Amino acid sequence: MGTLHQLKTAGRGKYATLLDPALWDYIDLVNDWFPPEIAELPIAEQRSVYDAMCRAFHQGYPPGVSASDGIIAADAGHAIPIRHYRMAGKPLRALIAYYHGGGFVLGGLDSHDDICAEICAGTGFDVVSADYRLAPEHPHPAAFEDALAAFEWAVQTTDLPIVLVGESAGGNLAAAVAHASRRHPRHAVGQVLIYPGLGGDENAGSYVEHAQAPLLTLRDIEAYRAIRSGPAQSRDDPTFSPLSDSDFSGLPPTVIVTAQCDPLSSDGETYRDRIVAAGGRAWWYEEPRLVHSFLRARKNVGRAGEAFLCILAAIAAVAVLGKGEWPY
Repeated sequence: MGTLHQLKTAGRGKYATLLDPALWDYIDLVNDWFPPEIAELPIAEQRSVYDAMCRAFHQGYPPGVSASDGIIAADAGHAIPIRHYRMAGKPLRALIAYYHGGGFVLGGLDSHDDICAEICAGTGFDVVSADYRLAPEHPHPAAFEDALAAFEWAVQTTDLPIVLVGESAGGNLAAAVAHASRRHPRHAVGQVLIYPGLGGDENAGSYVEHAQAPLLTLRDIEAYRAIRSGPAQSRDDPTFSPLSDSDFSGLPPTVIVTAQCDPLSSDGETYRDRIVAAGGRAWWYEEPRLVHSFLRARKNVGRAGEAFLCILAAIAAVAVLGKGEWPY
């Protein structure tokens, strides 16, 4: 037992004691399903393994939540699959436009299905998850165009206030949609970004301090960005990297929740600061002793469960703040 423990902890470095044993159990399980070397496999195989891992982590639906699938006809002539979650017995108060993670390469409606169902139950809001196109078959701006189309569909089909929510790559898309639509007659009333990649300075802050963090490294970020990029992609494009925008005014109330041990964490701080400097309202919460993708650990790791409850509260709060009200 002692030798096995030593082998498992040998490569953990500074994270060996920084992260709780329960979180390490989660990290080890993810790595058993989706080891780092899988990046060398063809994309189709990566997706197959990732989807299998997501099925293994699926927690089922909370009581009262139902979901139905549909299609959005996008302007580009293709269809965007969506999944609409509802909570029985709850009044219609707001709709969440949700964008999943997966590095713009992995994931879909099923990969974050239980997370969306729990967000629906925890807030009482309807949730619409958009199955945007993935790279490399569809490089940028395909995913952004689909994310914006899903938001515009929601605007046209409901009078409910709309909150943008995204995780990881989906956080990038949610922010990009908020920037692109902020001057529209019907814009989002708020956005909640969960460990988003927003295109920050990779030579400073968490990008340096946590470049080798468990489950997401700086090298992973660079690899996903290369897959997502077209041949002439500029990182100064705010639809690609929202932090490259020159104007942060007019954005809805924003909450960014990041993990301490994640190269992307500094993006949340920088984004908060730029919105506040432009006269907006934004809050950044760095969850201590957590790693990228902690939402999947919400049932088994106490810190992750607490962070998820904070995310639910943030969604409810920005929905009210964005309508000019105070939530408490």
